[in-house]
Amino acid sequence: MMRAVILGAGRGSRMGNLSDDRPKCLVELEGKPLIERQIAALRRGGVDRIGVVRGYRAETIDFPDLTYFANERWAETNMVASLAAAAAWLRTGPVIVSYGDIFYRSGLVRGLAGAPGQLTVSYDRDWRRLWTRRFADPLADAETFRIDAAGQLIEIGSKTTRIEDIEGQYMGLFKFTPPAWSAAEALLGTLDRTVRDRLDVTGLLRRLLTARSVPIGTFGTDGQWGEIDNPEDLALYRDMVRDGELLLEDALSDRELNPR
Repeated sequence: MMRAVILGAGRGSRMGNLSDDRPKCLVELEGKPLIERQIAALRRGGVDRIGVVRGYRAETIDFPDLTYFANERWAETNMVASLAAAAAWLRTGPVIVSYGDIFYRSGLVRGLAGAPGQLTVSYDRDWRRLWTRRFADPLADAETFRIDAAGQLIEIGSKTTRIEDIEGQYMGLFKFTPPAWSAAEALLGTLDRTVRDRLDVTGLLRRLLTARSVPIGTFGTDGQWGEIDNPEDLALYRDMVRDGELLLEDALSDRELNPR
């Protein structure tokens, strides 16, 4: 059985008034909330059970047949605290974890679910195409992402001025197994509470790499996904859909999604 957890506790203050009355994961892309797109992609990708970590305006995230976790301290903490709220699942079986502000296709979910290894992160090999559209200077936002010849992650999440240091864009979609989460919990137990509260996932991955406590594999894709940080991102994706550059999964046929 494959389970998935969506980290949906955050407000997303950079979304302006779009997130005044709802968490960021409920912001709509082409008429559908991001979380609905995630749920559909996860289920179509073979996930059996889906959980959501709620925080800001928790009552607005209310979908049937889901399991809910709570990050009561969402306003004071970062993404790792939301991840830890789902520890009961992470300790007992493999779990795909999704940020709440991204969208992706079911094929990526299926591939990530089948990838070997204790901890696997997805990444976009074709990242420059999207980042050039989102930012005047792609290096102003992008961070290091380097892998070795075997596809193992060797660096992530540092600032760089060299495009050669970025072999892909970390997507916010990854898979933990119980041994990997055990290593993460052990590492988190060594940190001061203030440091833990501020820790994001790339920071956790970077610390795990430094500790060499668990190998981190990678699973690559080529575009057809996105993250939404601000209203300008929404406008960009709308334009990309209109111009045929971005094909959202709900606009594709079963034949297109599962070519034979």
